[in-house]
Amino acid sequence: MLTTLNTTYTDTRAADLAWALGREPLPALDTLDLELDAGHMQLRLLGASHQVILEEPNGTCSETVACMPGRCSPLPLGVARQIGGREYEFAARVEMLTANQFSTRAQELIALVADHPRGLAGVFPGSPHAFTALLARVQDDGLVQWRTWHAYPQDGQLVTTRTRLAARVPAAVPACG
Repeated sequence: MLTTLNTTYTDTRAADLAWALGREPLPALDTLDLELDAGHMQLRLLGASHQVILEEPNGTCSETVACMPGRCSPLPLGVARQIGGREYEFAARVEMLTANQFSTRAQELIALVADHPRGLAGVFPGSPHAFTALLARVQDDGLVQWRTWHAYPQDGQLVTTRTRLAARVPAAVPACG
């Protein structure tokens, strides 16, 4: 789903982004609700980037990547945590692109997400290449993943995140014998 966001940039550069787990739902400009076999997932476009909320019988996972007042720590390159009965893995990277590369990549990503049944993209006013996009993937084995893209055309920066929630693998029990 593609939407034009009725707001201005809150986070104006990649360095303004911060990451947080467990935040309450923040005001959203647009949302996409996805029903899963064992729960509910909501992709949320914020004026300050994105939030994903996954609710399952054994707990809730809330991930926020946004410009958050009072948060000074930069976006981490990677995080691994245990949340409820799942292994949570987060990774982020910032790409520096030329104007032509940025334009091409932005058009490709917006097209990919806009027509995907588990995709949500929002374009900010003022530039067709200023956008935030989210794309979810759910597998039969319960693996839940999402990718996001945060575009800053004025600096040629594209922030990509990848999150993975997998069932926790029990520790191996030594064999007797």
